[in-house]
Amino acid sequence: MVFLRPEMLWLLLIVPVLVAAYLLLLRRKRKLALAYASLTIIKEALDAARQKRRHLPPLLFLLAFILMLIAIARPASMIMLPSQYSTVILAIDISDSMQASDIAPSRIAAAQAAARNFVAEQPGNTRVGVVSFAGTASVVQPPTLNRKEILSALDRLQIDGGTAVGSGILVSLKLIFQDIEFDLMSLKPRPRDSRDTQHDIPSDEASTTKIPDFKPVQPGSDTSAAIILLSDGETNRGPDPIEASRMAAERGIRVFTVGIGTHDSEVLIQKDLSINVGLDEKALKEIASVTHAEYFYGSSAIELTKIYKKLNSKLVLEKKVNEITALFTATAAIMAMMSGFLSLLWFNRIL
Repeated sequence: MVFLRPEMLWLLLIVPVLVAAYLLLLRRKRKLALAYASLTIIKEALDAARQKRRHLPPLLFLLAFILMLIAIARPASMIMLPSQYSTVILAIDISDSMQASDIAPSRIAAAQAAARNFVAEQPGNTRVGVVSFAGTASVVQPPTLNRKEILSALDRLQIDGGTAVGSGILVSLKLIFQDIEFDLMSLKPRPRDSRDTQHDIPSDEASTTKIPDFKPVQPGSDTSAAIILLSDGETNRGPDPIEASRMAAERGIRVFTVGIGTHDSEVLIQKDLSINVGLDEKALKEIASVTHAEYFYGSSAIELTKIYKKLNSKLVLEKKVNEITALFTATAAIMAMMSGFLSLLWFNRIL
């Protein structure tokens, strides 16, 4: 438990003063009873049960007073509460290495199957978009509530050359913030080729595009959207993915990353071409860390499905600070009422 106004806890110093005052009053009353003893007073003194009962109402009132003092400090607790993300962007690597069959039947097929399961488990009011990236990034499906359109978009994914993780992040951001103006001056562009499309963000925008009066927010603070990025390779095209992830972090967007395939740098022979299929796990971990998200590794189709289920749970439940002042106040009120009721019932007076 935490307190939103901990400086008010000093009021609890009043409690030992009240206890001392109560004990002093009891001692004074005992002296008066001895000085003006009578048969009635002696009889009451011999009633042990009555002597014990008379302390219960004041004790309840004291506990109620303590709870009210604590309530002034505004207590809060860290609990898991539903935090519905209204937009989730699936950014999926479609580079040549995704044809590798170390994850049966292939990496891309396993990724598509796991993504379908993830989409099926999303609440009906969550929009899902699909971005593919290879040498460039493209919007396959803008965010929508229509599950058929999303699944159809996943089926349309086709293998292409190159790996531009940074472009995948930026295009995903563009889907979340459609009126966004990217500041690309800090991004380090990588070599590009003729297969780049208009969906990618060209490096020459770095000299002209700026963000007027943009104020960064706390990383991971936006609970209305998230990006899930799946890749099996090392970035060799487009902007620096770490710099792109910092742009996501500045807008509070979390980028959950999923790495698939082998950790070792292996070579895939495909159509007389040698393709490096090594996983750049370090970069994916850093992307997740920068945006206050998490990295997952999947080496099989089954593990990929489990990963997407974990991501689903993390998108739905989140630790939040929940103020519980009302609970303390209500408990204090009930205890104070019980104190007065018992005092009237047993002694025909309030305390």
